[in-house]
Amino acid sequence: MSDDARGVRPYRDSDRADIAAFLVRARRADEAGVLRLHERDDARVGLWVRTGFDVLATRSVFGSVTPNDVVADAAVMAASVQAGDDLIEIGTMPTVAWHGALPGNKGFVHVDDVPAREVVGLARRGADVARDESGALGMASSLLDQKVLSVAGGGDDVDVTMRAVFALTSMGFVRDANGREVTVDSPLENISPDEPVRIRASAAWLRLDARFGSVYQRRSVLNVLT
Repeated sequence: MSDDARGVRPYRDSDRADIAAFLVRARRADEAGVLRLHERDDARVGLWVRTGFDVLATRSVFGSVTPNDVVADAAVMAASVQAGDDLIEIGTMPTVAWHGALPGNKGFVHVDDVPAREVVGLARRGADVARDESGALGMASSLLDQKVLSVAGGGDDVDVTMRAVFALTSMGFVRDANGREVTVDSPLENISPDEPVRIRASAAWLRLDARFGSVYQRRSVLNVLT
């Protein structure tokens, strides 16, 4: 990649496909179409989007990006992927379009694993409640802030809210045993009983890791550590 080239260069066709899949979900999650791209030390590029649940969602692919930490336009990227460009264009989204720092990579401890089936089941029950109780302004904050899982481990106690559950499942990060997308009509039995969602935590962030991506939620609005 030349010094003045701006964009993402995936290493493999599968990485390009992963970017395309993430972009579809990201454009639904953030109508402004703002992504944050960050080149990591392990030859991967982290793709980040702000979901509508005050939760960050991310997936990484093998590749490189220039600049190595940049705010990108999801629509421009999607068009470039569809055109088959070797270098996926990222557009010229202003830096101020993304407020706040990304979560740091260090300081997370493994708290517990929860069956992915259980997480999807929680999301479906929450969606049923939302359909009955949501008003003109959308889902009630009381539903989104409801604590639906409490786990302990690694010297920490963690409460998982419906915000994090909705964010994880809406991004398609949980798949069935054959790697297919889990839809609202997919039987829970199609998800392997051994498929986990791993819960990790730092002083500032709660993190849910599924096989195809992760979501991050601040543990406290008063805690600004990253």
